[in-house]
Amino acid sequence: MPSGADIIKDYVSEFSRIQNWMIAIKDSNADVYNSMHDRYLELKVTLTSLGVNLTEIDKIKG
Repeated sequence: MPSGADIIKDYVSEFSRIQNWMIAIKDSNADVYNSMHDRYLELKVTLTSLGVNLTEIDKIKG
């Protein structure tokens, strides 16, 4: 069973990765961007509830 730290590490990595993808496609594919934005929000809520400060790593801020 993964530890809390491992879960947070994995979610932070996914959060960072999805932001980079969102930035790359923002102007070219609105449907995919919106789908990614939903996942971005899910990750943001989860990480915030786990006490992770996203101030420095949140590139989208939305």
